[in-house]
Amino acid sequence: MNIRAGDDVLVIAGKEKGKTGRVARSLTEQNRVVVDGVNIITRHIKPRPGLRQAGRIQIEAPIHISNVMLICNKCSQPIRAKSVSLETGQRVRGCPKCKEVLDDAR
Repeated sequence: MNIRAGDDVLVIAGKEKGKTGRVARSLTEQNRVVVDGVNIITRHIKPRPGLRQAGRIQIEAPIHISNVMLICNKCSQPIRAKSVSLETGQRVRGCPKCKEVLDDAR
């Protein structure tokens, strides 16, 4: 997956189309990501004595990876990340529009 936790993304399809947010976590097995402030659902919770109170809680539900697009940090454009080779031989994600390296050199 080219999108990782901490990346800024734009939702390009579905009921939340046009919203942006930061990826909280990625679920690689299901090809889904959880984006902060996007795809909010309401769950009704039963009480559990000593642990939690009953009520309705709102949480972010995961959305499919194909419905989001990565946003470049430098040019603020939605992009499809490309693989770039550094001088050290390491391969990292890069922006094809502004040629900025998206990953930090580890």
